[in-house]
Amino acid sequence: MERTGASAATVARWYAQREQYPAERRFPEVACTLDRIHYYDQEAVEAFSVAWREDVGTGRLQAAGRPRGDGRGNHGGGHSRAQRDRAVAIVLAELRQAGGYQRGMAARLAREHGGSERIWQRAMTEARTHYEHEHGLDQDGAGAASQLAR
Repeated sequence: MERTGASAATVARWYAQREQYPAERRFPEVACTLDRIHYYDQEAVEAFSVAWREDVGTGRLQAAGRPRGDGRGNHGGGHSRAQRDRAVAIVLAELRQAGGYQRGMAARLAREHGGSERIWQRAMTEARTHYEHEHGLDQDGAGAASQLAR
């Protein structure tokens, strides 16, 4: 963990899955164990780290080997992301038409377009971020100039 910057869980995963990788990318074998803590040969760990970084290309070993996502739960695509994008577009149009957020919008959109209110609340949160960015607003709907006066 000290040499790679990886978490304990990542090191444990590398060790558990070491046989799945070619020798040049395989995490090293345990050199010794003291008080239930595994220690590895420093040179072997550093060689593994360099090879892994070159192969994965992230430089962030904590996330190495995991597929990149968009932070929204479905790795940047798929049917549900398309539905969410459609819902966000609808909400954004509503926000623009109404001049900003109004209480109860998500519930009304759920009734009009179908789906659960929670889905529309999530779309509302995402669309409000876009809307507020477009208009230079903060979460309270106030502009940057009013922030300075507070």
